Amino acid sequence: MLDATDAALVAALQRDGRVSFQELAVQTGISREAARARVTRLLERREVRVVGIVAPDVLGLGALAHVSVEVAGDSAVVARALAGRDAVMFLSRTAGRRQLVADMRARDAAALDGELTAIRAVPGVRGIEVFRCVELVKDAYSSAGPEVPPRSSAAAPPDDRDRALLALLQRDGRMSYTDLAERVGLSQAATRARVLRLIESRAVHVTGLVASAAVGVREAAGIGLGVDGAAAPVARAAAALEGVNFVMTGHGRFDLVCGVDAPDRGRLLDTLERLRALRGVVRSESWVHLEIAKEDYAQISPV
Repeated sequence: MLDATDAALVAALQRDGRVSFQELAVQTGISREAARARVTRLLERREVRVVGIVAPDVLGLGALAHVSVEVAGDSAVVARALAGRDAVMFLSRTAGRRQLVADMRARDAAALDGELTAIRAVPGVRGIEVFRCVELVKDAYSSAGPEVPPRSSAAAPPDDRDRALLALLQRDGRMSYTDLAERVGLSQAATRARVLRLIESRAVHVTGLVASAAVGVREAAGIGLGVDGAAAPVARAAAALEGVNFVMTGHGRFDLVCGVDAPDRGRLLDTLERLRALRGVVRSESWVHLEIAKEDYAQISPV
């Protein structure tokens, strides 16, 4: 469990994964050297990982789905097989109607259909249920959310050097400009300018992925909601609730799917109850995450 200073450092890294040690020192009231030492320790212990989350349109990934998987036999065996697929970003073994749930991204609907067909063919998979995303309202690990404007469609597409930088940032969001410049063959000044442009245009959001136990998050769940009327207002209200870290609307058995985390089961139950009580919600189904089998948002091959 993090102490108050480490927790403040982690919160700052979640807001801006490339924040300087000097700025971290100012924000937390400690010396620059102490900030550096504490962040280094957090990274070495894997209590936090700083990575770049690349916008889906930059990656050319236009199809997102939440998939529930029914398994015959040992769900761990099937989870290992599914975790090996690049399209699977998040995978969890759960307690609920289905043994596994996965979040997937693909280039387009046809590519997503191909991925779903491949999952159906995995030994041990008895069947799948697919929730196709219409709008990603809130994403726990990107700048997506009700308060953040969408990425401009006029933003210039990344060139080869940009993509090389994005690939490196996906693996290590705090890689120095000197190291980045050496890897992509540019000057440090040119590299810095490109990275800042990619961040400011929201092509990438550099953030801290925090180990749940390190911040006291010991319970996590998902919930699907059916609504009477438009889903968008309910989704916005859900995204504003404390403890809700993921919201998307779409088509399938639900009208929206949410992710929830909490420091204990009582707080988790409270958040689930508040979601069920939202105006317009007429039905719900929840599942508890027992083991996160995969959480990997790197979608560009490293250079």
